[in-house]
Amino acid sequence: MSEPTDIDNDEEEFTESTLIQAIENQIESDNPPAAKATFNKLTLVGYAREEILNLMAHVLAFEIDAMLDEDRAFDTQWYETALRALPELPPEKE
Repeated sequence: MSEPTDIDNDEEEFTESTLIQAIENQIESDNPPAAKATFNKLTLVGYAREEILNLMAHVLAFEIDAMLDEDRAFDTQWYETALRALPELPPEKE
C-alpha cells in the first residue's frame, strides 16, 4: 500500500500539470489576452518557458483558491491584472 505522501505527491503533480495545461490553452487561444501578453513579456525579458508557465499557474491557482474560499465566481479582471504584474506574485494569504 502506498504511503499517504505518495498520494499527496501524485495529487500535487496532477494539479500542477492540469494548471499548466490550462495556461497553455489560454496562451494558444489568446483568451484571456493577458495570458499570451504575459507569456510574451516574460519571454522577452529572459524567463524560461517552464518558469513562465509555473508563475502563471501559480496565479491561476491563487484565484481558484480564492474563488472556492469565498464561494464566488472567477474574477477575470483580478486574474488578468495579476498575470500582467508577473513576475511579481500575488501576496500570500494570511
